[in-house]
Amino acid sequence: MAGRTVRVAVDATPLLGRPTGVGAFCAGALDGLSHRPTVAARAFAVSWRRRHGIVGRVPPGVAVVDRPLPARPLHLAWRHGEVPPIEWLVGACDVVHGTNFVVPPARRAARVVTVHDLTTVRFPELCDGPTLAFPALIRRAVADGAWVHTPSAHVAAEVVEAFGAAPERVRAVHLGVPALPPPDPAAAGRVLPPGTSRFVLAVGTAEPRKDLPGLVRAFDMVAADRPDLALVLAGPSGWGSGALADAVAAARARDRVVATGWVEDAALAGLLAGAAVLAYPSVYEGFGFPPLQAMAAGTPVVATRAGAVPEVAGEDAAVLVDVGDGDALAGALARVLDDDALAGSLAERGRAHAARFSWERCAEGLEACYRDAAADRGERRRARGRR
Repeated sequence: MAGRTVRVAVDATPLLGRPTGVGAFCAGALDGLSHRPTVAARAFAVSWRRRHGIVGRVPPGVAVVDRPLPARPLHLAWRHGEVPPIEWLVGACDVVHGTNFVVPPARRAARVVTVHDLTTVRFPELCDGPTLAFPALIRRAVADGAWVHTPSAHVAAEVVEAFGAAPERVRAVHLGVPALPPPDPAAAGRVLPPGTSRFVLAVGTAEPRKDLPGLVRAFDMVAADRPDLALVLAGPSGWGSGALADAVAAARARDRVVATGWVEDAALAGLLAGAAVLAYPSVYEGFGFPPLQAMAAGTPVVATRAGAVPEVAGEDAAVLVDVGDGDALAGALARVLDDDALAGSLAERGRAHAARFSWERCAEGLEACYRDAAADRGERRRARGRR
């Protein structure tokens, strides 16, 4: 189908509710696709209660299928069969893109599913109940001929290994950096404890994969000799909140650990710009927006070599330490906090590194994946017709 417009139905359900990393991917990808004249993108959401929710949340140039699509019965039907196909719900299209581990069945359209990470395969003990269903859904989609988009080459290799997917049908396309509004300059002042003026920032949901308790322990080592230093944990509570609370309670510098909960984008931008260093102590990641957002703001990054983090954060744009090595994490934080030359060099290199990740490039890569998937689907239909 080279040369003609490719019609893509994109599952924009992650745009509903509070923004998440997957929601940021949907928003950025749709924006990038909306500027490509050879792509006709159409967004739909699988939700009855919030059936009009994506109207106004998609960029100009992206059509919206504004009709109730009840999530529970549809997901149940899709898990056990091929009805209803996506065309019955959103109209004819060349490709349907499932943006969050699940892709609907189709009659004629090619199918592309985004697999953001394989936490459920690599570290099932770090997952909650609903996400543990993802491997079976991915395995079935691959077996039924769906193409796979991953946000990193690391995850692409994992998908090939874990599900036996053909490498040529697994496409790694890096994501862009989620845009933030101008920073709120008062954001840090509203949360910093009295007597502190510098802070280490972590951004993310309190879940075991993020290892925020390990960061609290590393911060406690660093904070002992730096009474002006605080730790700010920006992100919603999650099923790891109990372990995090226990770690804070055990810390000597517990009064200098602040959990903000979920923050608005302007406040997040202010915290990113004002932090002395961003800490990203994850056990595993398939991509990772916070390091890139911090780099774009000129803030140094200390992170673990977790999954795709070295690929995304860059070996020379951030200070990387081994997963679970609390002493190394504390030492890296101390070096960045105490060495202005190092912090300045990381900030400069980080800005240049983050600039390589754009939604324009992401959309270009996604379009190429869509076209290859559609061409493959067409060839398979023709081959069946010749039998």
